[in-house]
Amino acid sequence: MTSDDIPRDRAGGTVAYITDEPATGFTTDAVTVSATDSVIDPVIEASGVRRRYAGGFEAVAGVSFSVARGELFALLGTNGAGKTSTVELLEGLAGPDAGTVRVLGHDPFRERAAVRPRIGVMLQEGGFPSELTVTETVRMWAGCTSGARPTGEALELVGLGHRARVRVKQLSGGERRRLDLALALLGRPEVLFLDEPTTGLDAEGRRDTWELVRELRDGGTTVLLTTHYLEEAETLADRLAIMHRGRIVTAGTTTEVTAARPARIRFELPQTVPPARLPLGLRAAAEGHRIEIRTHRLQESLDELLTWARESDVRLLGLDARSASLEEAFLDIAQSASESERVAAR
Repeated sequence: MTSDDIPRDRAGGTVAYITDEPATGFTTDAVTVSATDSVIDPVIEASGVRRRYAGGFEAVAGVSFSVARGELFALLGTNGAGKTSTVELLEGLAGPDAGTVRVLGHDPFRERAAVRPRIGVMLQEGGFPSELTVTETVRMWAGCTSGARPTGEALELVGLGHRARVRVKQLSGGERRRLDLALALLGRPEVLFLDEPTTGLDAEGRRDTWELVRELRDGGTTVLLTTHYLEEAETLADRLAIMHRGRIVTAGTTTEVTAARPARIRFELPQTVPPARLPLGLRAAAEGHRIEIRTHRLQESLDELLTWARESDVRLLGLDARSASLEEAFLDIAQSASESERVAAR
């Protein structure tokens, strides 16, 4: 993931701020977090997994996590975090240099024959023969898949039924992603690996895919998702983990991951009201009359602000109060990583 992939603040602009709360954030140096607690009936298990490449580079440095049956688990990562290297081990495309990997109780690399018929894999790019039609592509894939769905059913699942006779080279980028998903679902997988499943889709297509993924999960399919879209992970994931430099640095539900981040209150004061009139207990930052408050006590701070506004007969323009988002938690990690790299380069 590059900095261009990280969503920016929708409100626009930059507002510096101070807070009466102690600084909190993620430490990205030499941290290993286990995402295995309280997992019942694990279908995916990674324990102390390491993966090295030629030259000694260690892309995965002791990762441990478990995914329960019927759970949707999102694996996120900063640039070069080792996310793809980890997922390839789970898919059985390579074996770990240390640690253990189990999918459906089997080693996916050494016992590939026992695992492969029971999983579906959606790669970032399928690489289909361009001259085949959509139907021909699915039929070709079905010939290599045990218990494959009927071709029409697979295409209808992903909204490609009306494009069945179109050649692959004539599909849009979003339609090719739908075809990738259709092939991943062809064998009715118990475990589904989705690598950037909505890249190239328009807003409607993305929402349709989300709904399909939810239905699959609700039907008992275990899903491991990687995505650049933090909203996607926040919307779909039961639990998630964020990787950096080959390690998991934070994991849990979205609420747990964002709990350390302060909530935000934004508004604009009327031109006749100077920011200095705000209650001293709300240590706010101002850019002109635009105000931002960061707090770990959102309800209490908002109550204090609204009480002051009512008693002072002040109208707060564009008032927006919200808890911390996954985007902010991710940005915190990305910024910490950049700072660490700048210090190391000195």
